[in-house]
Parts: sequence; C-alpha cells; structure tokens
Amino acid sequence: MLDLLFLGGTIVTADKDSNILTDGMIGVSKGEIALISEIPKNSADIPDAEEVIKLDSEIVMPGLINTHCHAADSLFRGLVENLSLEEWLQDVWKAEKTILTPETTRLGSYLGLAENLLAGVTTVLDMFWYPFETAEASMDLGMRLCTGGIFIDFPGVGNRTQEQYLIEASDFCAKFQKSSFIFPGVMPHGTYTVKPEHLQDAKKIADEYHGIFSIHAAETLFEQSDISKRYGASVIRHLDNLNILDDRSILAHCVHLDDYEKDLIKERRSTVAHNPMSNLKLGSGIAPVQSLLERHVNVTIGTDGAISGNDLDMWLSMRLAATLPKGALMKPDIVSAKEVIEMVTLNGARALGRANDLGSLEVGKKADIIVVSTNAIHAAPLFDPLTHLVYSAAKSDVKHVFIDGVQCVKNGSILTVNMEDILLEVRKLKNPILESLKQ
Repeated sequence: MLDLLFLGGTIVTADKDSNILTDGMIGVSKGEIALISEIPKNSADIPDAEEVIKLDSEIVMPGLINTHCHAADSLFRGLVENLSLEEWLQDVWKAEKTILTPETTRLGSYLGLAENLLAGVTTVLDMFWYPFETAEASMDLGMRLCTGGIFIDFPGVGNRTQEQYLIEASDFCAKFQKSSFIFPGVMPHGTYTVKPEHLQDAKKIADEYHGIFSIHAAETLFEQSDISKRYGASVIRHLDNLNILDDRSILAHCVHLDDYEKDLIKERRSTVAHNPMSNLKLGSGIAPVQSLLERHVNVTIGTDGAISGNDLDMWLSMRLAATLPKGALMKPDIVSAKEVIEMVTLNGARALGRANDLGSLEVGKKADIIVVSTNAIHAAPLFDPLTHLVYSAAKSDVKHVFIDGVQCVKNGSILTVNMEDILLEVRKLKNPILESLKQ
C-alpha cells in the first residue's frame, strides 16, 4: 500500500536523460518516490494507495530550487527604488538595522518563504541576518532550507561582532548538520564587506561541517574595481587565492567575469547562482550564462530578495535566464528550455550536495513534487511541456506542492501555516519601515 499516488498528467522527471511520461503515475511511500511509470493499460495493475491524486492535463515535476534569496527582505519590498547596488545598499542597511530583530526576521521569513512555496519552490538557499529564525519559519511551512551564519565586517543588524558571527555560524551548523530539511552552511555577504581573514574563518566552519559557502560575487563593475584595487586581484581570483572556491561554493550573480575567471569557476567545480531579475533592476548587467554553460559550469537560478527584484518569482527568473542570452548575443538557438529546467531542479540539488535526494523525480529520491495546471488560456494548445514551463507558465499555475510526500499547498493555498495572521503582523510594520529611512 502506497501512501500517495499521482495518477495521470504529464510527468517531467528532470532526470539526467530528461525523461517525460505523457500519461504517468508516481507512487510515494514514507516520503520517497517508490515508483514512477506510465499508467498500466490494465487498471488492475494500478497499485493501491491511501490517497490518490487524480490528474488530467496537469504537469507534474520536481519542486523548484531557489539558490539565492533573502526571504525576510520581503518586508522592504518596493522601499528603495531606482538606485545602483552601492547606493541602494546604504538605504537597505539603514532600514534593516532599524527594523530587524529576531521576531521581525521570523515574520519576514514567513512572508518570503511562503511566496516561494506558492510558486512551487520546495528548497531555498537563504542569506539573512538571523538564520535560526528563518529556519523556524521554513520548518513551520514544511520547506527545505539551506542557510547559516551571516558574516559582515561593519556593525550590521544587532551590532554583532566577528566573534559572535563565528559562534552563531558554528552553533547553527552543529544543530542542523544531520537534518534532512535544513542544510547548514555559512553566508558571508561579499568580498567588499568581509575581510580576507574573516572569509577564511567562515570557510573553516563550512569545511568542518561539510556545509555550503555562499557569497555575493562579481555582481557589479564597481565591486570588481574595488577588490582589484584593495587586493590586486579580481573577485573570483581573490576568493581562489584564499582557497575558498570548491564544489561547495555557491557564487551569487557572477555578472562580470573574464574568461580566466569562468575557467577557474569550472576548474574548482563551484556553482554560479544566476539572478537575472535583480541584476536587471539594479542595472548591474547581464551574466554570461551561455559562456558558463559552454564550460559546463553548474549554473542555477535565484530570485534574490524582494527588496531588489520586488518579487520572488522563479518562473519569471527562468524565462529571463532563457531569453536574455538569446537577445544579448543575438542567437536564438542558445540556452534551451531543457537547460533552464535543469538549472532550477537538478543543478540546484547538485549545488547543495543533494543530487542523490533532490532535483528530479526518480525512485528513491525525496517526494518533493509540484503539480502545474495547464487549464489557463495561455496553456492552449500545448505542444511541448518544457517549452511551456519555461516560456508560458506562471507562478499562479502552481496548483499543488508536496514536500517529503506531505502536501503543503493545495489548490493554490498554503496548508501548513495561517498566513492571514502573519500578514496582519507584517502590515503593522509598514509605517515604522517608512520612518526608518528618515533616521
């Protein structure tokens, strides 16, 4: 007896062979995928299950993996506009220092993670000031989360010291190192905000617990120039000189790279987390995605925070990831829909060191499954599911979300947390947030 059976629909497995089943079924037992196949012609061969989800024209696929986010920054959505990154950060940090506490971070985390969840994101890599509170919100929602201790040199939120950051990062990794839902790591802000020795301190913690090291890298031309003047090397070279780049390093943005840096990222087997919406809105530039793909660099996709891109829409990010290189290079045959689907599924799992458990629909993997409706006008007619998912589908098309075989979203509504209560508390913060920029 299976716990759950998805019966019908088109199954986009996102496995290494990109298998697609046009009238398939998926069986789930104890949170894992127990079977996946076409529906047998003889109905007597359909296995029994405690719950059956009958589908028709829907697309069933793995949950999306967002590899760069600042979920709690959703509290500041639309607050700071029309500025380049360096100017923009000054206002952002002013608001964050005034408003953010562990409690308000928890509220903001519910807000940002819930937006991800409703859009079919089942795993988020999040970088923010109070990781324990973000983890609490994530667990309440039933989501998987990669996060950990933040590092920044100047007095940030809570005026914590480097020693306090080190303790928090170590404590977080120790608490969650065996968790199947919280994947611990370290999250230094950037090479321009964290000293070399402090970056190395953070990396030591990541190595001790075999965790992720995630950092903003090569996001703007100013950043590249600043680091080159300070240390005599570009951002990626600087990180490599510090022995930080390896297969557990996730580099957010990487908009401005030369060929040597691209080759270096490939050689070190690091991941590039592409954030097209944020890069466009802040005027940072367009990442060289095609050039990285040609080198077989592991490229994933992130939304960044809602404070910079104004939403946490992985479907928009997917579409931009597919189309920006075509337009920039005037080559319509590059960055295929298949490659983009890989970026948000299996590549994301590889980046987190979880490709054996997550990122595709295969027997033995965790049952992180989303159901995408194709009943809307923009889904008719539907010739190719991959093309539809990348170029036509929207976050509002996500119908059901299951994580570890447990339903977290049903018919577009979150089942795990009462979001109305959260929204009431968030709205109370509007005026204090507006006042924070005046201080």
